[in-house]
Amino acid sequence: MLEILHEYGLMLLVGEYPHGKLGGLALTLIISIVSLAVTFPCAVLIALARTGPSGPAKTIASGFVHCVRAIPLLMLIFWAYFALPMVIGFPIDATYTLIIAIVIYQAAYLGEIIAAGIEGLPKGQMEAAKALGLGYVPTTFRVILPQAIFNVIPGIVNQLTTIIKESSLGSIIAVSELSYVMLQVNSNEVTKPLQIFGILAATYFILCFALSQATSWLERRIANRRTGRVVVEAMA
Repeated sequence: MLEILHEYGLMLLVGEYPHGKLGGLALTLIISIVSLAVTFPCAVLIALARTGPSGPAKTIASGFVHCVRAIPLLMLIFWAYFALPMVIGFPIDATYTLIIAIVIYQAAYLGEIIAAGIEGLPKGQMEAAKALGLGYVPTTFRVILPQAIFNVIPGIVNQLTTIIKESSLGSIIAVSELSYVMLQVNSNEVTKPLQIFGILAATYFILCFALSQATSWLERRIANRRTGRVVVEAMA
């Protein structure tokens, strides 16, 4: 393994950059972070539609969530890669195709997480805001949504872990992320698949384990803050 890391370590980290396209671990992280950043506002809109008073919006959001969650991400990637260029009339870079597919897929799941956070808030929050004369929009964005998002921060971080693992499917459409680079290394070496894919598995494990530990830490912080708030309210 040390020999492979010595020879292909730079390729593992940044792909062919600066003599070619950026790839490897760097591209995997960029795809994951950009996908989560774009997914988040989409998921918030889906969550608001799912929990809001509007019937048509709720129906559309529910239909989207149920449809997306019923199909595998790989199928979405193929649709985005083959069908989307036919619809819009020009080709799309494979990296952008992967990001689009992940955003569509993760928006359904993250939207449900945020919706659960909204529905988990005490009903008195909304009633108190109405008593103060706040309408639906200011109540949602000033009172309900900040608390709901704070409560589901661990779930949001956990979705980043999922996106990192899902980005490996980009190798199917030749996105030069971590898995694709290691497949190229394996093609060069031929006789060392166990060591090569062992390095790949270890890299994903370190990334995902670090994020899972961060999620656990955030959950403890939020639980401690809630406990402290309850104690203060009881003393008052």
